[in-house]
Amino acid sequence: MGYRIEMRHIRYFLAVAEELHFRKAAEKLFISQPGLSRQIKFLEEELDIVLFERHNRKVVLTKVGEYLQQEFTTQLKSLNNTLENAKLLQKGKKGELKIGYVGSAMQDVIPNLLLNFEKNTPDVLFNLKEIDNQKQIEDLLSFAIDIGFVRLERVPRNLEVRTILKENFCLVLPKNHQINNKNFKSLTQFREEPFILFDANYSASYYEKVMQIFDDCGFSPLISHNTIHSSSIFKLVENNFGVSIVPKSLAKKRGYKIQFIELDEISQKTTLSLVWNKKNTNPILSKVLKLR
Repeated sequence: MGYRIEMRHIRYFLAVAEELHFRKAAEKLFISQPGLSRQIKFLEEELDIVLFERHNRKVVLTKVGEYLQQEFTTQLKSLNNTLENAKLLQKGKKGELKIGYVGSAMQDVIPNLLLNFEKNTPDVLFNLKEIDNQKQIEDLLSFAIDIGFVRLERVPRNLEVRTILKENFCLVLPKNHQINNKNFKSLTQFREEPFILFDANYSASYYEKVMQIFDDCGFSPLISHNTIHSSSIFKLVENNFGVSIVPKSLAKKRGYKIQFIELDEISQKTTLSLVWNKKNTNPILSKVLKLR
């Protein structure tokens, strides 16, 4: 059975689903409210379903409406990505890859990946964004990015994950700190020092792993600051606001008056993983995945 549904009907539905108000949705779409109501009624009759429950001035999505809102949003973003790739092909580009990453991935992993990829597949547009772990997951599920580099123990079932790097943690100290690689014995030497750590919002599982380090050392850290950016951590440490613990790959950052002590005798390690949406049809993504 064929349907007489057009793209505009989907856009109309999504506008009402977002606003939950026919007048506001009509103003957003620059059409009349009666006209919008007719088109939504047509969509419901064509599909033989009810999208909205209407209670006086209140509009609520039905379960079917909630399902279609999620599916249509995902499908439209996928279609938009396909059309954008078509435009890039017209301009001589072979496609675009949208990459999300946590800061530590930019030290070696991503540059090496891009260099290896460009040797065999030039003329690809790379769009890179440094964003926290949870936002990457959201963007992967909505197709706002194609791949993500995250520090997470688990990801949703719709996503695929591949371990890229497993590494030690490092202690970060001011350059002139009385403790250094020569006289460092254990983390208990910092029992009374303030710590500057990645916020739990950066990654709840990563934060929990760092807390396990302190648990094994027999004390709870005095946390003075939380942030999601390594540059903020390093600047605060440099200015004697506290010490920190970060993945070893961040120890390659330069330009700060700080020192690193590798915690190679503790059991905790941190994992950097590559994550992607198994429903993503971007041909550039499949080529990148073959590199590793």
